[in-house]
Amino acid sequence: MKKIIPVYFSILSFLFLSCNAQVKQNDIPIKEEVKNYTFETVASDIETPWGMTWLPDGSLLVTEKSGILYQIKKNTKTKIKNVPKVYSNGQGGLLDIALHPDYAKNGWIYMTYSSDEGEGDGGNTKLIRAKLVNGSLTQIESLYKATPNTTKGQHFGSRIVFDNEGYLYFSIGERGDHFVNPQDIKRDGGKIYRLNDDGSIPKDNPFVGNPGAKKAIYSYGHRNTQGMAKHPTTGAIWTHEHGPQGGDEINIIKKAANYGWPVVTYGIDYDGTTISKEKEKPGIENPIYYWVPSIAPSGMTFVTSEIYPDWKGHLLVGSLKFQYLELVKLKGNQVIGRQKIATDIGRVRNVAQGPDGFIYMAVEGKGILKIIPN
Repeated sequence: MKKIIPVYFSILSFLFLSCNAQVKQNDIPIKEEVKNYTFETVASDIETPWGMTWLPDGSLLVTEKSGILYQIKKNTKTKIKNVPKVYSNGQGGLLDIALHPDYAKNGWIYMTYSSDEGEGDGGNTKLIRAKLVNGSLTQIESLYKATPNTTKGQHFGSRIVFDNEGYLYFSIGERGDHFVNPQDIKRDGGKIYRLNDDGSIPKDNPFVGNPGAKKAIYSYGHRNTQGMAKHPTTGAIWTHEHGPQGGDEINIIKKAANYGWPVVTYGIDYDGTTISKEKEKPGIENPIYYWVPSIAPSGMTFVTSEIYPDWKGHLLVGSLKFQYLELVKLKGNQVIGRQKIATDIGRVRNVAQGPDGFIYMAVEGKGILKIIPN
């Protein structure tokens, strides 16, 4: 027996250490900033920059939430004319912007914004496309308008991404009606939508054959998705969304999947009350990562550039709450590390990798900043 006991305790110790070595996804500590870069101001005096995209001539288009669309070229900032009027209320305004994958041939630019069109007071998120000619938007086409209008000022979404097959994905938040909209496929809000590039509904969308369903819905059970990016290798659409007080999530979007809000959540309400006691449930898609406490994520991009060798292959996410850029380190679809970038820079509303390979941040009250490695 004396010879068996040491072996027995060795096995127990090994199992104990192995179990404790498995870090829960929300318990990954964030490393402090390594200041091996500087910032260059590309455009200043933009109060709330939201969306960013680059034209083939190298100029940058930036949406400002109040309803202004800027074109920035050689550090000169000009306002684009004929931008649709936005319903400016709370988090609503002029939101995301993206180019068609074949923009060089067709010239289509896509934008989301809060609109008061339609019946009822208030507004809701709308998707349009247009062309830019001589500094003005032309041939504006309405592709999707969420209903109903509401005077609530929260959770409009909204990001736009094209996948490798040319389908357009965009997000609309649940507009503050979290016990009504996210779980009901007959209602807009709290959804990721998929359309053809002309706004028509793809025949294989998951709820096309469901009577009364919103045929554009691709996934549901979301709260307020303000980050969306296409994985550079797999082509999958990744998103992040705001949780309540705790429980911001990173998700990989799957057809017809339910992402749980508000049936399951890792957060609580802002008044400290419980929204749901469930954190997981059969039939509901789990996030690949969640933040507790919330960082209030906004904007996201995968780093593919050789300019940042330590960041390449990983994900950048802005933090509105803590005012830094977060490097989310990945191994496949698993989050394995976190690091602060640009600590105390301000409320990072968006982050994107430009065609020149550099990383650009949209920072509230400052404008567009370019990260220059030393």
